[in-house]
Amino acid sequence: MVRPREFDEEQALDAAMQVFWEKGYEATSLSDLTSRMGIQKPSIYSAFGDKKTLFETALRKYTQLHASSVRSKLQNKSSVKEDIRAFFEGLIDEGYGAESSSGCFCINTMVELAPHDEKFEVLTREHQMYLTVIFQETIERGVRSGELAVTLNPKALAQTLVVFLIGLTVIMKARPDRLFVQNSVESVLALLN
Repeated sequence: MVRPREFDEEQALDAAMQVFWEKGYEATSLSDLTSRMGIQKPSIYSAFGDKKTLFETALRKYTQLHASSVRSKLQNKSSVKEDIRAFFEGLIDEGYGAESSSGCFCINTMVELAPHDEKFEVLTREHQMYLTVIFQETIERGVRSGELAVTLNPKALAQTLVVFLIGLTVIMKARPDRLFVQNSVESVLALLN
């Protein structure tokens, strides 16, 4: 008979996700994981597999949560332009917040692992595609409502916004001059006119 788990798997996975997000895959040790997750190595292996499988599971959970959060943030206001503006300005505000930013777990993975690990190249590319769909749906909503011009190419513009999102998230880790990034946001938002 299999013994029931003596820990909450979702809480343990959330803790692992935070460690990987903060430190990256390579810099995270099993000791880091056991300490933060509050479980021992055999329990990690039994519940989640090896370190790489645990990382993949944590990344998949993160990308689902992140996509859901982005979708929600792009549906807050009656104006598509204001939703997109508020979304990017929120990223800037977070970057200059009191706590140092760990950036985006998926983008961090894109930089650390995707160049030399096909599985993570595919997973991070899939997330880019999900985000593109979310932005495209938002833009199409603006076109249908008449707020945005029918001459816009929603898919190409959505892809541009995803590229900008990735670049902005990376550069915010270095806390550049606020006017520098604010001017960039204004230039990208001008594409919606």
